[in-house]
Amino acid sequence: MSTNPTDGPRRTDRPLDEAGVVTAVRRAGERGATVRPTGASARIPGALVRTTDLLLDCSALTGVVAVARDRVLVRAGERLASLFAELAASGRSLAVVPDAPGATVGGAVGMGVYGGGPREGSLSAQVVSARLVDGRGVVRTVEGAELDAVRCGLGALGVLTAVELRTVELERLQVHEQARRLDEALDEELLRAHAWTELDVAVPSGQVVSRWADPVDPDRAPAPTRAEGTVTTRAAVRAEAWGRAVSRLASNPPWASWPPPARWTAGTEGRPYEVLPDPQPWDPDTAEWAIPAAALGGALRELGAAAGARGMELQRPVRVRLGAAETGLLHPAQGRDTAWLRIRTRASQEPLRRLAGAVLENVAGRPAWTSRHEWGPDELAVAYPGWAQFQRVRDEYDPDRRFTDPNLERVLGP
Repeated sequence: MSTNPTDGPRRTDRPLDEAGVVTAVRRAGERGATVRPTGASARIPGALVRTTDLLLDCSALTGVVAVARDRVLVRAGERLASLFAELAASGRSLAVVPDAPGATVGGAVGMGVYGGGPREGSLSAQVVSARLVDGRGVVRTVEGAELDAVRCGLGALGVLTAVELRTVELERLQVHEQARRLDEALDEELLRAHAWTELDVAVPSGQVVSRWADPVDPDRAPAPTRAEGTVTTRAAVRAEAWGRAVSRLASNPPWASWPPPARWTAGTEGRPYEVLPDPQPWDPDTAEWAIPAAALGGALRELGAAAGARGMELQRPVRVRLGAAETGLLHPAQGRDTAWLRIRTRASQEPLRRLAGAVLENVAGRPAWTSRHEWGPDELAVAYPGWAQFQRVRDEYDPDRRFTDPNLERVLGP
């Protein structure tokens, strides 16, 4: 985002249910206050969940309301880790496994958080319907065309209180990783060949660590590991809870040598939410962009050339994942199959972060809403065909601009 406010909210309300959200929004209207909703104590990255006025903490709006055959109705403050565990008990899962186990459902939907399935969209794309409290304190059930505004709505349309999501059958995945060259990975279309894929690309050398996962055949005989006749994973032998399973991976080592340390032991398999999330915690200096998938190879080469020409160095690999085209009006993957690039820079490398943005913008890239960028209404109007439609829904849902602050106003306009 264009700024990073340091002042805290003037007031924080923590409603216990949807009726409490309605009351809080109406009282804010009576006082002329603005409201910014959050569900994870503002841990979802970026300035979009920070405010100097009323912060509405929706973390108490938790619980899975109902699990049907292929749907789940869940309150928006439920954390993803808890939702995955609840679904697993019914043999279900989500088609998308976002990286942040502590994020809430509402936050992940509102910010367009993605996973790594090349044939799947983000969590926003799994939304079937939603309930929200609009700027006048009215509860709306959102379906149909207006749902595309709520998918990646940035908290600008109202406070999500419940979301209905598509679910899939829970499968075990076996994960793999291999060092190779970038040209090989792109020629083999590795990113499209499996249920889940990612690349760590050293720029400009073109060295790659490729990772992929595919479902385990439920009828296959267990493959012997160190204990004869068993199938194990490092995740499974430690803990069922996602947060604990992922904590073993939470490190951010400098890649002084190549290839970097392996993420998994050979033969690792487990539930998707146990083995897939990015082990490296989000960093406020990360630059994250969504570019057309077809532009991936050229963009990586241009990024390396541009940095080298200026004597800059990308000290960490660029993380690459693919995602399907989305219908969310302001989703960075709107309308096109997308390659997501996550570029980790240090605070001292601000010129490199800006250079990366310029290179990726030049290939029709759009910045992810979870990272800092300098875009405003003029850039968004050009990049998003649904910009005018989103603004019409915003005018209807929040005509008084209850859900804004100076930072959001700079991004979306008044």
